[in-house]
Amino acid sequence: MRVAVIDIGSNSTRLLIADLDEDRVVDELERRSVVTRLGTGVDANGQLQDDAMERVFSTLDEFREEIEPCRPERKIAILTSAVRDARNGSEFAQAVADRYGFEPHVLEGDEEAGLTFLGATSERDPEDRTPTLVIDIGGGSTELVVGAGREADFHVSTQAGVVRQTERHIKSDPPSPDELDQLAEDVRAIISDAVKPEVRGEVRHGIAVAGTATSLAAIAQRLEPYDPEKVHGYTVSKEEAERMLGELAAIPLVERRTTPGLHPDRAPTIVAGAIILREVMELFGLSAIEVSEHDILRGAALGFR
Repeated sequence: MRVAVIDIGSNSTRLLIADLDEDRVVDELERRSVVTRLGTGVDANGQLQDDAMERVFSTLDEFREEIEPCRPERKIAILTSAVRDARNGSEFAQAVADRYGFEPHVLEGDEEAGLTFLGATSERDPEDRTPTLVIDIGGGSTELVVGAGREADFHVSTQAGVVRQTERHIKSDPPSPDELDQLAEDVRAIISDAVKPEVRGEVRHGIAVAGTATSLAAIAQRLEPYDPEKVHGYTVSKEEAERMLGELAAIPLVERRTTPGLHPDRAPTIVAGAIILREVMELFGLSAIEVSEHDILRGAALGFR
């Protein structure tokens, strides 16, 4: 069965076209990601902005040129934090369905977490019972899922996202030490309130998915151009994450855009993303994190068959 999945998040709009066989992805025909910043202004204004929605529609117009020749049997759209938080989110989701013929699924936090865990663990040994944390740092929220094998035992969607925290805390360029400290304190409070110490204490392994984690893996390896095979499975240590955060936060945005391995469109939010990842690693007692290309796109392809 061939499926096309689009993930319309707060920071990026992504595409996966894949062939499935039972409970496995056997081939990825196409995978794309474009920073569209749909969540811009949602935290402050409570609704999706017209220019942000138009950026998404323009990207979906491009994606349609790649989707139609592949003739998928099913087309699925998942919409996450920005859309579920916005007053006009349901109207936007319906517009995606009407214009592009996708089945729209505005995910609640628990659905988002479950699909993220399914995608991240889809090729792991289901008999491996190591307590594992899957981290999905998005634009408006961060999903934290703990489980073993392919079964999630705990999940929470937190209001710590790269767009949201950047808008709340970073006003200077480069960000000031006080802004960085306030952002970190905000994230630490959000996550520590959302996940009890006994849940955090049981985790022995961590997998990070989505743009922040894959960008940091690419920066660490100075990948030009981006190479998903070198990113997938890369291990980022806490010390390496701290070093990259310090380097990225010390330079102005125009210089950050030229960082090897970092897509220029992710430069405005990568500092917040690196802080969120560092705080998660610290709170869960992880000395390193595995980066995975298998995320909610793959989870949605398998979960909505």
